[in-house]
Amino acid sequence: MFRGKFKHTLDEKGRFSLPSKFREVLRVKYGSENLVVTNFPDCLVAYPVEEWQKIEDKLMGLPWDIPEVRQYVRYFLGSAEEYQPDKQGRILLSQSLREEIKLEKEVVFLGMLTHFEIWNPKDLEAKFKETKENFNKVMQIINPYLTGVKDLPS
Repeated sequence: MFRGKFKHTLDEKGRFSLPSKFREVLRVKYGSENLVVTNFPDCLVAYPVEEWQKIEDKLMGLPWDIPEVRQYVRYFLGSAEEYQPDKQGRILLSQSLREEIKLEKEVVFLGMLTHFEIWNPKDLEAKFKETKENFNKVMQIINPYLTGVKDLPS
């Protein structure tokens, strides 16, 4: 599973190295370091190809006659690109994905169990601050799922 937070620096070509712990998860659990990277509104998300396939399977089952479904798929799937790290574990993201989250010199990787997020450090810091300020409210929302009072959506 992808866990933890790691800060890395972009090189002069705009490449970054994947955290060694994430590369290990990719090799051991998934048998490949290939990733699919796409955008969320605040960050990029990187999925092992096996996890990405599960998402595509779910997307295929959505009701395409609903405009919001097409809107979501257009945004989420339209920017998706497959990457294979080089021998040093570096990835050169497309210029459009780097611009999407305004990556400059640093990048932060945040483990999210089956995938990881790629953040502009300033944006992640602001998001963590917001979460900390609203932590009790957030806990009230998720606690019923954690304690089994509410069933998780299937």
